[in-house]
Amino acid sequence: MPANNVPPSPSTVLGRQLGDELRKLREAASLTTTQAADALDCTKGKISRIENGRVAVRLPDLTAMLQAYGTEEPALRERLTTLARKANRRRREGWWLQYRSVLEDTYRDYIEMESICDSVKTFQALLIPGLLQTPEYSRAVTVASRSWESAEQIEQFVQVRVARQERLTDDNPLELWAVLAEGVLRQKVGGSAVMHDQLEHLATIAELPNVTVQVLPFARGAHSSMVGPYLLLSFPRVSALDLVLTENPTGNIWMEQASEVAHYRRLFDDARVSALPPTESLGLIRRIAKEHRP
Repeated sequence: MPANNVPPSPSTVLGRQLGDELRKLREAASLTTTQAADALDCTKGKISRIENGRVAVRLPDLTAMLQAYGTEEPALRERLTTLARKANRRRREGWWLQYRSVLEDTYRDYIEMESICDSVKTFQALLIPGLLQTPEYSRAVTVASRSWESAEQIEQFVQVRVARQERLTDDNPLELWAVLAEGVLRQKVGGSAVMHDQLEHLATIAELPNVTVQVLPFARGAHSSMVGPYLLLSFPRVSALDLVLTENPTGNIWMEQASEVAHYRRLFDDARVSALPPTESLGLIRRIAKEHRP
């Protein structure tokens, strides 16, 4: 399967939203990238990088591009200017930046993408998704990973997980749909007490209107998502900017080509169809929680 292992740079999605709209305006003005570059007195490559969301768009450049493309509508110009400011600001700000010492670049980028996307679909074969973990479960996973050398680093990483979960209950809550292999519920992470509390928490969060949790039982046998865990991130306004993140022990991989995203959409559709319906899944989660009761 082809993969793009170069992660999106910070604010790629906002930058790509802006770049996508600028490309459409350029094409509507019947200008080539070479002609646009001449109008801005820059290289053709810079125009391409702007339209691909790979570089920040300075406000003077944005103004020059809108003028070259004959874009005079005040509301549109203001919206694109606001989008450019947001994209540039997110390169410098974000609550996660205070934890940069304990976060790898890919995970930091993921948190930024999660903060602006409107839905996440995920299949997990081994772990409760981070957005649904209790602090005790997250701490046990972090200790077992052997990635951190001090108790302080471990606690900081746990704090990151807890902070991320605010997206599920903020003013514009994230839509989360998680399909979990049954083994996720039966792996005794942190001991019986931790697992009991984790599964009770999972069952409670699964009842939120913006959260769907399904369990894929062992009895279903082989299935297409046995390739490993992955996440699908969808963004408002431009569905073509959706991203996939696959997870592995040596480094996560971003995928953003339309064909790659479509492939993982099919995998997730297969997983959710094979899994128990949400109500039955909730019942199974609670039954297994009782089995973990210390």
